[in-house]
Amino acid sequence: MTMWVFGYGSLLWNPGFDVAEQVVAKLPGYSRSFCMWSIHHRGTEDDPGLVLALDEEPAHACEGVALAVRAGAEEATLAYLRERELISSAYLERELDVDLVDGRRVQALAYIINREHRQYCGGMPLEEQAQIIARAAGGMGPNTEYLYNTASHLTEIGLHDPDLEWLSQRVRHLSA
Repeated sequence: MTMWVFGYGSLLWNPGFDVAEQVVAKLPGYSRSFCMWSIHHRGTEDDPGLVLALDEEPAHACEGVALAVRAGAEEATLAYLRERELISSAYLERELDVDLVDGRRVQALAYIINREHRQYCGGMPLEEQAQIIARAAGGMGPNTEYLYNTASHLTEIGLHDPDLEWLSQRVRHLSA
């Protein structure tokens, strides 16, 4: 059985594992948003940035990609993803049904935000998000890079995310 991973943020442009197949997909019941303080990768404890997370929203669906892990690499991929995504326990690891654009439905590993975690910051106005992203940086680089890469890769695969598009334009203006 193929191991699938749902990518909606940095996994779109930096999966970090050997991908055998990539298919545009939709995850029902969740939305993509900058609802997680980043205190490691795109910010620090003293000056946190923001990263995307899947936030449970029953009336929504998040568009992204389903990434099939190369056969034989499942164990190493799972260990890698846990080290990368569960660095502070702000994400919860789940197996969720994902609808692929080609009509298949698969179970995919997804990392969703733990709303009880101190890094959860859902509901923040877009302007406030833009101000934070424009200035924050962490161990993996500037927060702007994370935003720009995610927004451009969504566009490349034909997906439209109005909030990310607005944020990209606003942050570029703030950073100019």
